[in-house]
Order: sequence, then C-alpha cells, then structure tokens
Amino acid sequence: MKSNFKRIGNYLQLVDERNTGLKITRLLGINITKNFMPSVANTSGVDLSRYKTVKKDRFACNIMHVGRDEKLPIALYAEDEPAIVSPAYMTFEVINTQELLPEYLMMIFQRAEFDRFTWFVSDSSVRGGLDWERFCEIEIPIPDDIKEQKLFVEIYSKLLTNQACYDNSLNDLELICDSFMESLLQTEVPKVLGSYIKQSEEYNSNYTIKNLLGISVEKKFFPSKTKQEGIDFRSYKIVRKRQFGYVTVTSRNGEKISIALLEESDGIVSSTYLVFDIIDKDVLLPEFLFLWFKRPEFDRYARYHSWGSARETFDWTDMCNVKLPIPDVEIQKSIVAIHHTLETRKRLNNKLKNLIAPLCPILVKGVIGNFKLVTS
Repeated sequence: MKSNFKRIGNYLQLVDERNTGLKITRLLGINITKNFMPSVANTSGVDLSRYKTVKKDRFACNIMHVGRDEKLPIALYAEDEPAIVSPAYMTFEVINTQELLPEYLMMIFQRAEFDRFTWFVSDSSVRGGLDWERFCEIEIPIPDDIKEQKLFVEIYSKLLTNQACYDNSLNDLELICDSFMESLLQTEVPKVLGSYIKQSEEYNSNYTIKNLLGISVEKKFFPSKTKQEGIDFRSYKIVRKRQFGYVTVTSRNGEKISIALLEESDGIVSSTYLVFDIIDKDVLLPEFLFLWFKRPEFDRYARYHSWGSARETFDWTDMCNVKLPIPDVEIQKSIVAIHHTLETRKRLNNKLKNLIAPLCPILVKGVIGNFKLVTS
C-alpha cells in the first residue's frame, strides 16, 4: 500500500514571482477554510513590488500558523486575472499537470487528516510553523491514471457548481426583497409607528413560564445563559408569540439594536427589556414590521436617535416616533412570503454546504480504498 502514496515534493516546485512594476493591485489573503479572501492589511506606504504573484492553478500557503490554528491555510487560485499575496506566503505549482491535477491536490489539502498531519509535524516555535522541506516529505495518495483524478475532480466540481448556482439564486431573491422595501419608500406615505404598536406589561407573576430568553444583535431570541438559582422570575416580563422584545441600550452593541420577533413558544425576558405588540395585525403584520427592523438602515437610525451619556438608549418614545411605509396588508403578506421563501432556502443552502464539505475527504478516501484493494 505504501508504494501508492507518493512524496508530494516530487510533483511540486516553488515559484517566487514578484509584483515587479506594480502591475497588480489586487491583494489577497488566505483563511483557514482554505479560500482566498480580500486582504484587510493596511498597505499604506507598503512596497507592493515585493509581494508574490499568484496565477491560475498556482497555490499559496501560509506555513507560519499551522501549530496555532491546527490547520494549514492553503488555497488554489482559480481565476484568470492574477493577484498578489504576502511575501511571507509560499507560492508553488504542480510541475506536470499530466501527472497530478492541481484540483485533485487541493482536494487532498481539504482533508481533515491532512490538517492533523501537518499540525503534527509542525515545528516547536510559538506559532508552530512548517518549513518547505518538511512539507515536501509528506506522502499522499496519487492515482497513476490521470483519468481517475479527473473523475474525482469532476464529481466534486459539479457539486460545487450546483451549490454556487443555488447561492446565486438566493442573491437574486434577496435583491427582490431589498428592492421592494426600497420602492415602498418612494410610493407610500410614511406612517408614525406609535399609532400601530402598544407596550406589553405582562409579568410572570404566577411563575408559569420558565423559558428565559435573551436577544442578540443578530435580532434573534436565544436561551439565556444567566444563572437561574435564586432569581425571582415573577418580576420578569412575558413575551408571547408574534410579540417583539428589544434592549433599549444601543451603545457598545456593535452599532446595532437588539430587537427580535418571537416566532415560537412564549418566554420571559428581563424587566429591563421592552416588550410590545401590534395593535391590529389585520393592518400591520408583525413579520412585515420585523423586515423593517432587520434592515441596516434601521440599525443606523436607532443608533443616531439614541440618547444618554455613559449608556445611550433608544427608548419607547423613540420607537414610537419611527416613520415607515405601511402598505396594504395583502402587499405585506406577499413580501413576507417571499422573504420566508428566502430564509427557508438559506437554511437549505447551509445544509447543502455542510453536506458537500465532507464529500471531498470521502472521495479521496475512495482513492485510498482502491489502493488497499490493489495491494491486498
């Protein structure tokens, strides 16, 4: 079996092509999910001519943080237009693509087993680096038949392509939702929100509800992590299904307001929270109003209209003064239905991503399995 595992260094060569003449300005980094990403480094005053060039089918790798992250940040560049990466990165390419496909090699790099091994053989420095010589000594399963490599790459690539198409359809649907909300600002006369909402001062006086909730900046209710021993929950407010709760304090909150619509069973929240309801749900749907609250524009509005010194708050009066377009309820239902479809598809898309991610290691495992059968 061991003879079917090949030394990776036999197939690779280092490339040290610099950005001479500053022809390339697109600077990229590599994340631990093994993808290129726009660099967030401050390049003011930096000599970009020292930076390394990556071209299509070329790899870039950050070998300095393997021990720290327990992953090898490595990525295969797939675009036609070249980019540049940090001079601290290793850049390399496959010597002969008729013997080893770069895409197949990237599948190997995505295996959790590969990350564990590179972490195991990294050095004892603070960051846990991996030098090029040691990297080249790693042995990986490489089918001699290039057609077999192409088959595995084709299967995986088609799955990724299908998922990307699904991703793009979500972007189109999201654009429809955003555009519709923007159009309402142009076609509807803004209404004062205070005429449509009312505070709820229902307390858990009988201690009938024990579902203690908090509200995140992602605008979701979540089970509170507060230690509940010795707490008198009778003073806590009840929030019912399709009611809103929000935290009035907006300072030190990531420039967002923590507000959420309860979609499941009743719960209780801190008495410092404000809980409110729609007066007439045949006129204003809670789900439609929540779409408005989820907009970045509303976060900015709430922060701008928050008041205070040590702590800035967006109080009930401020909430009631909000103006927004409230179209006919049938129109509200339509946009809520579209948004519900979008959220459902987003969840399915995340599941699809989670299903595809393990397939790469499984396909490679199939290669190893074939080796075992041949050698047994």
